[in-house]
Amino acid sequence: MKTLVLSFFVLCSTIGLSQDKNYVTVKETFKLMGSRFDITVVSVDEDLGYINIQEAVGEIRRIEKMISSWEESSETYLINKNAGIKPVKVSLELFKLIERAKQISQITDGAFDISYSSMDKIWKFDGSMTAMPTRAEIAKSVSKVGYKKIILNHKDNTVFLKEPGMKISFGAIGKGYAADKAKELLVSKQVVAGIINAAGDLTAWGTKASGEKWLIGIANPLSKDKIFSWLPILESSVATSGNYEKYVIINGKKYTHIIDPRSGYPSSGINSVSVFAKSAELCDALATAIFIMGTNAGLSLINQLPVTEVIIVDSNNKIHKSSGIMFDNNP
Repeated sequence: MKTLVLSFFVLCSTIGLSQDKNYVTVKETFKLMGSRFDITVVSVDEDLGYINIQEAVGEIRRIEKMISSWEESSETYLINKNAGIKPVKVSLELFKLIERAKQISQITDGAFDISYSSMDKIWKFDGSMTAMPTRAEIAKSVSKVGYKKIILNHKDNTVFLKEPGMKISFGAIGKGYAADKAKELLVSKQVVAGIINAAGDLTAWGTKASGEKWLIGIANPLSKDKIFSWLPILESSVATSGNYEKYVIINGKKYTHIIDPRSGYPSSGINSVSVFAKSAELCDALATAIFIMGTNAGLSLINQLPVTEVIIVDSNNKIHKSSGIMFDNNP
């Protein structure tokens, strides 16, 4: 449902001096949750930095086991298995994550919906699709989707999917949540600064080893090597959704792989969305939602949310930005 389109380029020092301590920057890359994770920490010692990174990896793997919809021992798998049958008691952590996901569904009028995985896969983006699905096929594909059908019992910490065949998954929020939790763990270990880039869902804290702010370069989605803006980030997160890599052309019209869970039709009018906020989880979810909502509705939503900004590149490659984004460049 989400893929990285705007490239992120992080400027960081390998060795620097900040006040009275010598800091080093340690970075490693892993495949976690089926995606690339780049974990960077600033540490007083290189060996300690690598230890801290391994601790972050352990936390990400813990999150993956909890939210996996295909791992039979996971709570999410059990929720889906019992759809239409009975409520499932879950950990408070997963319960709260689902609760927040429903809240985002409410403020986005269902453009974000973790029950989207209930949709039949009638759209193919592997080159095999040559004709539009019928209206009946599209209507059937979304018949089991709907965040209002996810019933939460706060007293017992249970989750119940009302209809048989319903499913939830965290593809549009899980990596952001994992990045947040890994950051939270590292901060608790007194790691002074770092960046966790979870396949484009990125969260940062502290400053570079030199004491300067981290800089995020945002590239033109039609020319990934061309950066049209550098943005400093401090104690902040960013995530991007876009249609650059997966789409199908039918009768001369381009259809993106990002499907509106309310209608079953692909979204249109936007090439990419980048959301900036404190939480990578929120950025992750809102980036997908705004892509589906469209430019005007997306800007209106973001301008009502505190400490949250957005950059939208529409299908004509024109940049739209919320009130707190300060640059005038268009790629």
